[in-house]
Amino acid sequence: MAVMPQSQKTIVVVGLGMVGISFIEKLLKLDVRTRQYNIIVFGEEPHVAYNRVGLTTFFEHRKVENLYLNPAEWYTSIPDNALTYHISTPVTAINPISKTITTSTGTTVPYDILVLATGSNAALPRNTPGIDARGVFVYRTVADLEALITHSQQLLPSQDQEKVGAVVGGGLLGLEAAKALLDLQTYDRVVVVERNGWVLARQLDGDAGALVVEKVRQLGVEVLLEKRVACVETDEGINVTGLRFEDGTALRCQTVVFATGIRPRDELARTAGLAVSESGGIVVDSQLRTSTRDVYAIGECASWEGQTFGLIAPGVEMADVLAWNLTQAAEHGGQERSFSQPDLSTKLKLLGVEVASFGDYFADRDGPRRLPEQRGRKKGETGTTCNNTKVKALTYRDPFQHIYKKYIFTSDGKYLLGGMMIGDTQDYVKLVPLAKNLKPLDTPPAELILGSSSKKDSDGTDDLPDDTQVCSCHNVTKGAIVSAVRDGTATTLSTLKSCTKAGTGCGGCMPLVTTIFNKTMASLGNAVSNHICAHIPRSRAELYHIVMVKQLKTFAEVMTAAGTDPQSMGCEICKPAVGSILSSLWNGHVMSRPLHGLQDTNDRFLANIQRDGSFSVVPRVPGGEITPEKLIVLGEVAREYGLYTKITGGQRIDLFGARKQDLPAIWKKLVDAGMESGHAYAKALRTVKSCVGSTWCRYGIGDSVGMAIRLEERYKSIRAPHKIKGGVSGCVRECAEAQSKDFGLIATDKGFNIYVGGNGGAKPRHAELLAKDVPPTEVIPILDRYLMFYIRTADRLQRTARWIESLPGGINYLRDVVLKDSLGLAAELESQMQDLVDSYFDEWAEAVKDPELAAKFAQFSNAKDGQDTVEREDERGQKRPAWWPKQAVTTTTTTIAVSQSDAARGEEARSSVSDSSSDSATLKSSSSSDSLSSATTVSTSPPPSSDSLEPPNQIPFSSLRTHWSSTTWMPLIPASHFDGADDLPNGISATIRVSDTQLAIFRVRGRYYATQQMCPHKRAFVLSDSLVGTNPPSEEKQEGEVYIACPHHKTPFSLPTGACLTSTGNNPNESMSIATFDVEEREDGMVYVKLPPLDELDAALGTSRWIVRRGETGAAQLEEMDQKFGGFGDGRWKRPAAVVRGRARKPELRQKKEKDEKGVEMIVEGGCGGCGGTPDW
Repeated sequence: MAVMPQSQKTIVVVGLGMVGISFIEKLLKLDVRTRQYNIIVFGEEPHVAYNRVGLTTFFEHRKVENLYLNPAEWYTSIPDNALTYHISTPVTAINPISKTITTSTGTTVPYDILVLATGSNAALPRNTPGIDARGVFVYRTVADLEALITHSQQLLPSQDQEKVGAVVGGGLLGLEAAKALLDLQTYDRVVVVERNGWVLARQLDGDAGALVVEKVRQLGVEVLLEKRVACVETDEGINVTGLRFEDGTALRCQTVVFATGIRPRDELARTAGLAVSESGGIVVDSQLRTSTRDVYAIGECASWEGQTFGLIAPGVEMADVLAWNLTQAAEHGGQERSFSQPDLSTKLKLLGVEVASFGDYFADRDGPRRLPEQRGRKKGETGTTCNNTKVKALTYRDPFQHIYKKYIFTSDGKYLLGGMMIGDTQDYVKLVPLAKNLKPLDTPPAELILGSSSKKDSDGTDDLPDDTQVCSCHNVTKGAIVSAVRDGTATTLSTLKSCTKAGTGCGGCMPLVTTIFNKTMASLGNAVSNHICAHIPRSRAELYHIVMVKQLKTFAEVMTAAGTDPQSMGCEICKPAVGSILSSLWNGHVMSRPLHGLQDTNDRFLANIQRDGSFSVVPRVPGGEITPEKLIVLGEVAREYGLYTKITGGQRIDLFGARKQDLPAIWKKLVDAGMESGHAYAKALRTVKSCVGSTWCRYGIGDSVGMAIRLEERYKSIRAPHKIKGGVSGCVRECAEAQSKDFGLIATDKGFNIYVGGNGGAKPRHAELLAKDVPPTEVIPILDRYLMFYIRTADRLQRTARWIESLPGGINYLRDVVLKDSLGLAAELESQMQDLVDSYFDEWAEAVKDPELAAKFAQFSNAKDGQDTVEREDERGQKRPAWWPKQAVTTTTTTIAVSQSDAARGEEARSSVSDSSSDSATLKSSSSSDSLSSATTVSTSPPPSSDSLEPPNQIPFSSLRTHWSSTTWMPLIPASHFDGADDLPNGISATIRVSDTQLAIFRVRGRYYATQQMCPHKRAFVLSDSLVGTNPPSEEKQEGEVYIACPHHKTPFSLPTGACLTSTGNNPNESMSIATFDVEEREDGMVYVKLPPLDELDAALGTSRWIVRRGETGAAQLEEMDQKFGGFGDGRWKRPAAVVRGRARKPELRQKKEKDEKGVEMIVEGGCGGCGGTPDW
């Protein structure tokens, strides 16, 4: 309980930035018992404290709330009114005599203690001509970024002028600004201008800086070095047109961001008569006191011993010292803490490049700032000098992996003073305390510099001392993290970040924070959660056994037995997991009514969805063996439906581009020819690849084809935690690559060696030998046990490779279970697998035979005709979809200028709806007063031409409902379509075509929702096929928000509001949204949706507007390569004329030789890109 003093003092804090809020948090925590102080804080920005270090992420989500260091409600939750805050309220004057401050509103506030945390301003070269032009920006606040975004959006496209964004300054902030311009995706070129010979000159030497320059250029950012800006060139309207440099050269650009340093905000103190440094900054002593009694300064505005600090870490350290002195010093005999020379070590990821500097990193250039005390000093010698004051630097450079390290040691190699790292910064957290505390080294310098790349264990947290600084932004040590976990304060990563602030700055420490958290939790006997999701707080293995033992058959039964809420709708994570377990146990048809709503994107329609919304068809080809008759059928089907054909890596034929409504007809032709589903869409067995083996090969020892066919026929369709692939090789030459599969067999003269746990993918793993020289009759029992044990015990979406790694004892434990039956499960595993094998049926054939299942493949629920949403392009004699757009769409308009061809497409689309067989073609009247007064056709004329329109306003999709000129209730589909929806885990959805617009209607748990059909991420018209989920209830909401997860990339959108619910803080799609509409069922048996005039609807959401068109994303991905080396034309390979038979190259080589003889230094030999060339990649 807090002890309330008789008279509390008032601390006024001026500045609500990262340092100001750090001081407030520390003071509140240390003052919680005695309650000596009330705090009043004033911030001049319209926002509460936000993460300025992570400012660049604002371009990804455009939500300042994602940057808040504490949620807005935190400021009002502090008990006893200990904190009062004011935003948008600059302090304009300080009166040290009356001990008051005055705000911009004219209010005078008294203080007992005043803390200045006013920060700094961006330093602009004010004497540079043109510095005030439109298009010149700095990079300090959210307001600066918002202005930059607005400016970039207003830049008009020009065919004869590329859009160029320039950043002046190649320091930390300059490279962050360059990344921001790249993220805007508005500029054709981004150029960094640096006055030194390399970037990051304050942190790196020339060699390291040059390596960063090289890497940054490879990432698409141009870098101009040794350039000083003479003036900003402008046009008559004072708009930026370029930069002129002191050497007379120029750069054409429309945007300039200056990141040339900072200036302390000391004007308030200067006016009040406080001592201010000549170089800027409020003068403070080691207790952060200014020249005026009871006034303190911390952060970038403070000048300590003539130094100001532009990093967050020294400011946080100042806040710590001051908060302790004000609250704890009196209880410790008046002994105050002192601010000392801060550690300026930094570790950041700039433009994808890992960069770090630590300790005295320029000791070899400027001389060491301090040296360790020497043992055995002679009397009279100081403790701050070595017998030999020289230092030695050890440098490591790997030009192939772009790694550079330079560590600086004392001349005897016994102490590390500092260093810098590029590319590989894994050892940073270990080296910082060695340099900071000048600890004697127990390893040779060479071992230290090669450590992270030579050790197999890349974790390395066990040997870190507790005083190791893990988070440099907030000065959080390993010991603080461990302590928070051990005392129960932090039980999750979220609570750990909240109570220690680790990871809330730049975020670069989070991998290490996570590792320390997990290891500490494990050491306490607390398993790190592998729960499926918040709705089902159990691992997949636990859930599997619950479902198996209790014989659960539906999602509702599973949620009742194992979920947090029996009525929960679940989410896009737990639904597919439950669906997979039900299939692994009972093998029902995944499109049956109880199971269909649980299926993920591909299983939902028994085919792999492609980026244009079409599907691929992959029939099973066991072992890769296929008859000519079946090949002919495949060719005929592909030709009839215009499908793109390709041989897969698993020895099958993939037919791409099938429209959803054509799938049943395609499958029927294949089934009639004796083929069946290849389950390429399922987390199940895909293929068992084989070489030709002893069937034909002269080296073959075993019948690899026959074994592969038998294994594939046995395990086909069986669902598992992840996809499964097999392989069988006929000899040790391993042509089937069996050792890269989940299970693989290699024939020997005694049988087969069985390998398990291999896979390719993002992290390849070589399979391990499970059993040797196994007779063919014993192969199936062993694989039955292995696969069934995997299905029963693996985590959700865990491949066999990672599963074996997670087993206690790994492959040896698995051998005991499978071969020695150490758990006594062998008979049960074999029996369970046999039950699944016996329950096999072809999912395609069942879908073709069942009219109810076949009806689910229609593109529209109210129209027969289909509608393409991505144009096709010719490529090597086949058709493929146009390339996806490079960026998401976040806004639209209700008026749009259209070309004649677009208008014609729109009119054609609008008129086609009249062919619908449902009542939605001619809308019925209703007794409701706001319904249509008479029958109304859903057709309308094209949007008006651009000549009659004002420039359209950009509107977020979710805000469209407030921008329509009017709305009218329209009947779109019979309510009978949704019969039974309330009893199904995902409800029932419908895809509706209204004029040229596609809508999605959902009925879930007794409620209707209506949205646009297009997902704005990639403009895919797929939302009606989304999984529906709910966020778990929270303290603020008793009921979780209902949302849909897009089938393509699982982007979640709120069904009530249309907002994107991604909240990671680093997701570029967070600014997306979707349009929503009011919807209701009426007594006439129709479902009505409240829609605007159809020309407005089509202008905002019409398919003709948002269809992905040919050439929209610019040149083909490999066009430049084809121009240089040749490419395809008319479906045939064509070489460029310059390389045909080498004749056209000879004059070029002759010219090259002449140049060589004139003394030109050549980097590459063998001609321009020809054989023998060695480009310096």
